[in-house]
Amino acid sequence: MNDVVVCNDLAGLPAILQPSVQLLHWQRPLPPAIAPYLAGLAADGRLRLGLRGQLQPGEQPDLSAWPAAPGRDAAAADLALLADLFGTLLGCPQVGWRIEVLQQAMCPRFHVDRTGIRLVCTWQGAGTEWLAEADADRRYLGAASGGLPDVASGLMRSEQVGRSVAGEVLLLKGSLWQGNAGRGAIHRSPAVDGDVPRVMLALDALWEQGG
Repeated sequence: MNDVVVCNDLAGLPAILQPSVQLLHWQRPLPPAIAPYLAGLAADGRLRLGLRGQLQPGEQPDLSAWPAAPGRDAAAADLALLADLFGTLLGCPQVGWRIEVLQQAMCPRFHVDRTGIRLVCTWQGAGTEWLAEADADRRYLGAASGGLPDVASGLMRSEQVGRSVAGEVLLLKGSLWQGNAGRGAIHRSPAVDGDVPRVMLALDALWEQGG
């Protein structure tokens, strides 16, 4: 099996648990009410506040810091759905979530997370980018790049960069996943387009209550 798997429905998500798979790309549309809601907040200068919290199965997230509107309800429902799917997939009792509102790329260099498996979904703006194993030379990750840009360090074997769009879900396997030392999905944040902030959701598994 390839290290990057693309799927179009929920049935494909368990592929991330295969040892060879480092990234799963779920191509799904963004729930329609979310985009105009976030665009309206951005236009009014009210889209500045990131949020975070924890969810147990079946719980709804608290997004009350954002203005009340159908789009906020749609965002909460999407977050709850993804947290439920993610928690079920990994069998964890609780999911930690954060919504980042970004004016610039959070992690502009290609890197591997020191995590187990992380779910990321961009709600507004360009989505996360990645390199497949065949297109990367891991010897040049991090400090081994010598401070050179990714395109010049030797990390990128080609100009083939994977990209997600708003609404699509990525499952990124990190180096701390069982048996995955020295591996993990190589990814980066995209550049932020103009004055419109990028809004990204990230989910992580929590194995202790309150953790």
